[in-house]
Amino acid sequence: MSGSQGFVSLLSVCRFRLDLWLAARSLPWRVSGKPLDQILAMASPEGRSDYPGLAAEYIARRVRKSVRRPLLMRDRRCLREGLLGFEFLSRAGYAPELHFAVEPASVAKDRIAAHCWVCLDGQPVVGDRLGDQVTIFVHRSPAQGMVH
Repeated sequence: MSGSQGFVSLLSVCRFRLDLWLAARSLPWRVSGKPLDQILAMASPEGRSDYPGLAAEYIARRVRKSVRRPLLMRDRRCLREGLLGFEFLSRAGYAPELHFAVEPASVAKDRIAAHCWVCLDGQPVVGDRLGDQVTIFVHRSPAQGMVH
């Protein structure tokens, strides 16, 4: 496989797929009971470039496939996709943004309807905004800073 950044070895692709598979399966336990700031820190690998050369489209496709049939966190599929997409795009050297939004009408209800997705250069790559949701927070890797 060759990405936009050059040749990618078969060993690197296999390592990526294994790491993603393990991360997707362990995610429910890694995030359980943790506040959002700790979860986001976990998904923000500082100074790592484990998969240079992997195309963003390939990473996004593999992330979507890895969460297709979740055993746990079924009702939070976008969070699983978002955290994994953000982490693995970061580890490939990209500068992703993890967007969080809420549906305004749900704020007055018992349960808020929230959603998240990942963008690169302002374009959604893992998930996308749904309906008339309002963005409330954008997480960037520590090197990029955060926008509220």
